[in-house]
Amino acid sequence: MISYLIGKVVNIQKSSRDKVTLILDVNNIGYEVQIVPRLLAKLPATGETMQIFTHYHVREDQVSLFGFAQMAERDLFRQLISVSGIGAQLAIALLDTLELPNLVQAIVNSNTKLLAKTPGVGPKTAERIALELKTKLAEWRHTAGLDQVTTTGIQPAIQEEVEITLLALGYTAEEVINALNAISKNPQLAKKSDSDEWIREAIAWLSEF
Repeated sequence: MISYLIGKVVNIQKSSRDKVTLILDVNNIGYEVQIVPRLLAKLPATGETMQIFTHYHVREDQVSLFGFAQMAERDLFRQLISVSGIGAQLAIALLDTLELPNLVQAIVNSNTKLLAKTPGVGPKTAERIALELKTKLAEWRHTAGLDQVTTTGIQPAIQEEVEITLLALGYTAEEVINALNAISKNPQLAKKSDSDEWIREAIAWLSEF
């Protein structure tokens, strides 16, 4: 119904539940748009004009607008809420936990451990998301212009062990993916099948930031 809005940033409201609402003035009408929290870092200053892609969400007791930086992000949100048991707030949380290409990659690869790092997403829910969406998203990401995230040079069994270890150490899902993407480009490391070597390299890379 409303594909996007172009207007001036009036205010940003944050709730105790990590809900972020953007107030956007479009031709003297103020729209309340709930946004993905990670979008905060990209918002222009108050009074400046911006474009935001929107999803008009209707429930029996509530009508809401959700806003996204990219059309592809909005479209993935719609795919997520089509999954049984995934509501709008859980879809927003998934988009906030992992950047768009990484979230799509995790679903396509059925990487349920990374998906389950999202607050409110348990192992069974992560499995359902992967089961219902991986085939659709494998095709959709090409039409959406999303680059495939690759971790060439690392064996799947080692990758899983590295991910489990780093997540257990308290690193976020996004940090784990970024570390693996970076160190997997090392040709010397690619020759090694010792997961401990990969873990040490990943931790060393993460400690630089």
